[in-house]
Amino acid sequence: MELAAIMKDKLNAGDNVVALHEGVLLQGWSPKAHRLLALVERNSSFGLFVFTTSRNPPQAFTDLTINFVVPIDNDFKCDIDSLSAESNSDIYINLSARNFKLFMGMDSGHETNNFFNELSRSMELYLKNQETLDFQWLKKYNTNDLDLELSLMMNINGDNTQNNIITANMAVSENDIPFPTGTHTLSSRESVIQRQMILSEEQYTNAQNFSIYIGTWNVNGQPTMSSLNDWLICDSEPPDIYAIGFQELDLSKEAFLFNDSPREEEWLQAVTKSLNSKGNYRKVSLVRLVGMMLIVFVKNKHMDHVKNVATDTVGTGIMGKLGNKGGVAVRMDFHNTSFCFVNTHLAAHVEEYERRNQDYHNICSRMIFSNFTPPKTVKDHNQVYWFGDLNYRITEMDAISVKDLVRKNNFKTVLEADQLKQQHRAGNVFKGYKEGSINFLPTYKYDPGTNDWDSSEKNRAPAWCDRILWRGNSIKQLAYRSHPNLLISDHKPVSALFESEVKVVDLTKYRKIHEHIMKKLDKAENEYLPQVMVDNTEIIFHKVKFMEPQLKELTVANTGQVPVQFEFIKKLDDSTYCKEWLRIEPFTSFIDPGEKCDITLEVLIDKKSAYKMISGQDKLYDILVLHLEGGKDIFITVTGNYERSCFGCSLETLCYLKVPIKNIPFGKLMELENNKSNFTSDPYPVPKEVWYLVDHLYRHGLKQEHLFEQSGLRSEFIQIRNWLDNGTPDALPGSVHSVAEALLILLDSTSEPIIPYNLHATCLSAVSYYSQCKQIISQLPERSKNVFLYLCAFLQELLNHVNDNKLDVKTIASVFGEIFIRDPPRSRSDKSSHTRTSMSRKKTNFVYHFLVNDQSDLIIGTSF
Repeated sequence: MELAAIMKDKLNAGDNVVALHEGVLLQGWSPKAHRLLALVERNSSFGLFVFTTSRNPPQAFTDLTINFVVPIDNDFKCDIDSLSAESNSDIYINLSARNFKLFMGMDSGHETNNFFNELSRSMELYLKNQETLDFQWLKKYNTNDLDLELSLMMNINGDNTQNNIITANMAVSENDIPFPTGTHTLSSRESVIQRQMILSEEQYTNAQNFSIYIGTWNVNGQPTMSSLNDWLICDSEPPDIYAIGFQELDLSKEAFLFNDSPREEEWLQAVTKSLNSKGNYRKVSLVRLVGMMLIVFVKNKHMDHVKNVATDTVGTGIMGKLGNKGGVAVRMDFHNTSFCFVNTHLAAHVEEYERRNQDYHNICSRMIFSNFTPPKTVKDHNQVYWFGDLNYRITEMDAISVKDLVRKNNFKTVLEADQLKQQHRAGNVFKGYKEGSINFLPTYKYDPGTNDWDSSEKNRAPAWCDRILWRGNSIKQLAYRSHPNLLISDHKPVSALFESEVKVVDLTKYRKIHEHIMKKLDKAENEYLPQVMVDNTEIIFHKVKFMEPQLKELTVANTGQVPVQFEFIKKLDDSTYCKEWLRIEPFTSFIDPGEKCDITLEVLIDKKSAYKMISGQDKLYDILVLHLEGGKDIFITVTGNYERSCFGCSLETLCYLKVPIKNIPFGKLMELENNKSNFTSDPYPVPKEVWYLVDHLYRHGLKQEHLFEQSGLRSEFIQIRNWLDNGTPDALPGSVHSVAEALLILLDSTSEPIIPYNLHATCLSAVSYYSQCKQIISQLPERSKNVFLYLCAFLQELLNHVNDNKLDVKTIASVFGEIFIRDPPRSRSDKSSHTRTSMSRKKTNFVYHFLVNDQSDLIIGTSF
């Protein structure tokens, strides 16, 4: 009997076999095994069936067992790898979908080509007809075979599985059932059990829907309202989860400079009183950075299922520190689904969409929940809700035209010019995120207290600055709206209601599957040992430059028969597994048989390591130890050459450099930094690099708003650094904001701050008396005193133009206080939040004296 006829008997009536092919399974717990693939069609929709056979070739349909059925839809992918010398097959095939991953080998030839041509055709047909296709017919096939899932190492969690596996831990619940908690590194055996439980998750969890309310409002520093019901109670049924985000909660200098605000408690109470009274809520977490605040509430009855709550904040102001812009986030596990809520306030001004894009990417890369091993980022969650004042505006359209179209409810035309829509379509930001249809008026800018558009001199065009986006499967948006009746701010609050599908554990099924996995593991442990192949054990970085990250990839492939957990471990007497200038992602992971893991090695020479490189205390060299749980260690060498830069040099050295630093031999530079070289020429009073930057700001930036408050562009900083290091007759590149940030970074990167560490305590104790502060400055080393007085003179001139630049003396004193009296490395983590705030105030007060008082008596006799 022909195979096609046998297959037809196995399938339901009306399901047609389009193509058949045999392959060899290259993963799993058992030795390599044959599998039969069938492409099946019904009503123009296609499914891929995976069979095992009790006899080869099969003689009857009873010889066939269906392992998996996968729809050929948007989640389905088919990748053909290159030829491998280690396999008897000519090609490797990676087949994957949302809940499925299969790695197979196949013979090359005409039949294989025909099979994959048909598979490609089915994928193309799906793209053309996806709106009308129905895959319900596939659900008739029951494929809940746990043994087979174990052997195939099915990827339940998609692209994030490897991250989720290793970050999870086993904790004991009240019923002695292990659940993921994510707090400690696992042993090899526990890791495998955890891995298999995650891969089998769909068999012991049931999908339940929960409602999630997301709210965002830029309150423009206004005091609280008596009621927020119009915003927070706009649905008949109380949501299961509230996530409420604010921006510009407090615009005071206290909040901006010291992150201290009474508004936090005031708005918390206002929100708590205005939650839907039909629900009984408990606060999960509150996190605030300056004016950005995020509060998450969950119904009290659900709190037992909320685990692993963590928060983080990212400031994207000048030098990536100030929290006037940036983001705050709360993450948690709810039942067996991980959530991350991110509230952000991105860069302002119509033309600054690139800076908004940069803020988004900075938040993505720097938002890290570090109390997990390895740390989690925003993307490492099943569901992410990102909201806030994203500040994207309307371009290519004047304010009058926007208002006219909005008045006619012609939102579609205006949204074509919306920067967020444009940047999202171009793939520049929020890749993988979705946003619901906008059918409400722009949320900015209004005259406070009214629903009238901005009537100020700037006459800003209305824009949808306040947005809510999400990413993840099984999320349905039920509502997306603004709340125009709340009038206190120049923004309108926005909210969205979601129906979220959450995985809830069935304890009986969990116990059964856990027991079965334990038995399978006992058998597998006795048969196989971990084996991997590393594609390169010598990583070389060429021409590494200051603050310019460089990436290399290392591939670790599992060539054995069992899952492998690897981890980079510390060498004897070392405190960390790699040097401070090196970042490894992931530093630990889990690899299935036949799978591989691409590891990214990033070298970044920042202010912490630049001086060590220049002075010869460190070099681009490290030996990494890649440890296999239950197996051997592999040694990997990392080398490179660092291109010297003025960033990271001491002030003393810079004053002696009469030519660009690239023209100074490295040995001579080391001698200078170690005080072992005698220059015959007299030093400059201040480093020429400092003079270039200050002179540029003096000529072009005195009237620039937000100078030393708004960050520059990273690309422009690179251009400025190269200009300073290489020397060129061309004009200094970059915007004044980028030049200002480059000046701060240069001063922040010196081996010692302008006021040496040994004088910090004296400075902070003298802040109440200007005369004592002057005495300290008069005793500074000559070059440090020159730079301090030179910069203060420039800042005084800058503050003479406050009517134009809108700068505030306290703000400037705060920014430069952290530069002049810089904390020693790693000292901030040793101090409490209260102590850090107190020290910041004292630093600000110290510098404040020199910005508001005459310094002529100090300058007299100084060699400028």
